[in-house]
Parts: sequence; C-alpha cells; structure tokens
Amino acid sequence: MTDVVPDDHGWQGGELDLDAYLVRIGYAGPRTASVETLRALVRAHTTSIPFENLEIILGRGIALDLNSLQDKMIGHHRGGYCYENVGVFAAALERFGFGVTGLSGRVTYGVADTGALRPATHALLRVTTPDDDRVWICDVGFGFGPLEPFELVDSSGEFALGDWRYRLERRPGDLWVLFQFGRDGWIDRYTLTENPQFRIDYAVGNHYVSTSPRSPFTTRPFLQRFLPEVHHVLDDLTLSSEYPDGTATSRDIDPAELTKVLAEMFDIDLTETDAATLATTPWRTG
Repeated sequence: MTDVVPDDHGWQGGELDLDAYLVRIGYAGPRTASVETLRALVRAHTTSIPFENLEIILGRGIALDLNSLQDKMIGHHRGGYCYENVGVFAAALERFGFGVTGLSGRVTYGVADTGALRPATHALLRVTTPDDDRVWICDVGFGFGPLEPFELVDSSGEFALGDWRYRLERRPGDLWVLFQFGRDGWIDRYTLTENPQFRIDYAVGNHYVSTSPRSPFTTRPFLQRFLPEVHHVLDDLTLSSEYPDGTATSRDIDPAELTKVLAEMFDIDLTETDAATLATTPWRTG
C-alpha cells in the first residue's frame, strides 16, 4: 500500500516564517495578492536567491519539506535549484492569498536541435490573483529569470521583462514553449503543460535530479546568479557572464579561487568544513 503524504495539495504556507523570508529577498512592499505584488516578489526572489546544487556535490541529499528549505535558504543564506526555490516561493504566495498550482517543464535548453528527450523535471508555478482574470507563470527556479511573471497567453511575438527578451508559443496538445534570447540567439528554454503537479510529484522528480548519474546536477557544481543586468554561471570551473544583448564573457577559474567566487559572485559563504570538502570531492579531476 502506498503511503499518503498529508496535505499534499497545499504548499505549507502556514509553516513559513514569512517575515524572515521577506527580509531574505529584500521585499518590504504591501502584503496583498495583486499583480503588482506578484511582479515585485518574483523580481526580489530571483535576484536574491541563487541557483545552486552544492548540497549534492557535498554528498548531502535535497530535502523538500518547508522546514529544511527555510533552514537552508533563509537561515543559512544559501540558494537552491528549482524544486527548492519553488517550494519556498509557493508557500509565500499561499500566505499572501494567491492561487498557486504547481507545474512541470521539460527543459529543451541545449538539446532542442538534437532531438534528445529530457524528463519533465523543471518546477514552476501557475499563479492567479483575486483581482485579475489573467493567468501567470512564475519561474523563480530556473536560475536565468525571468525577472517577472509572464502571462500564459500566446504572445505571437517577443516580450521583454526588464532588458531580457522572451517568446511564448502555444503548440497543439496544450503544449507551451518558452524561448529566450541569449548569446546563441533565440533558443528553446522548455516546454510545459497546465497539468497540475503536487509536492509528491516534485519529490519524485527531485529524487531523480539529485541522485541519478544521468542528472547534470550530480556530476559537478552548477550555480547561477541572475540580476537585471547580468546572468552569472559557474559550471564546474568555468565562470561565464551573459548579458541581455546576447554578449557574454567566459573564463576558467583556478580551484583556489572557488570559495572566493562563490562568495563574491553568488553570495554563498560556505563553512570551512564545506569549503574543504568541496575542494576534495571526486568531481575535481584536475
């Protein structure tokens, strides 16, 4: 018999230390479930909490219960990947009074031209507000924005969120495709449907992403910091910065620089123990 997870339809908003979360993301605006508040919350979260997979590389699992997420991302000022970011953000939106539904995306970024099929393991949110009929997609866990929610409507052209450019297209079978403009021009980012996802669904995807040898997050450090004017990426020991106009810079860092780069570029201060562990983990072959 399969165990049933209590209250899996909700986001544990009642357990969130909302004051501490809002301080963490630097949000001091109204606590009302409006479109403008939603825009401000997405911007604050995406530019304050980095994308990172260091717990996996350090040999620890990724827990998705809200208490663990708060302890890590709020209490210890760390980041997380999509499931972690979405877990905290959904709880906050629930407390504000937004309508929140989990969704999953199938990432096509980097493989759209190859025909390779990835599992649908990207978590994002469908959000509604009491004062508006529009449906919004909030993607606070991709590591590359967007800075604001985008409306779930066939845009039939590009739209800008800040200085960053996107396109959203509807395909047959209720499939949506998000494109973004970057250093390689217009590229597929992911596909998504409106099929609801619950916390237990995210737990299954999280297990695969954090443990499978086929997952890109189990093989090397991968971090992102997204800001209005620049997107920083650390992939193994390659540090790159991408800009809204499609330009980019890249360099390899020395292993001795790693802790400094994590602190200065990604706002992550590791403990001495974790820094020493990271320096000796098997991903490093050089």
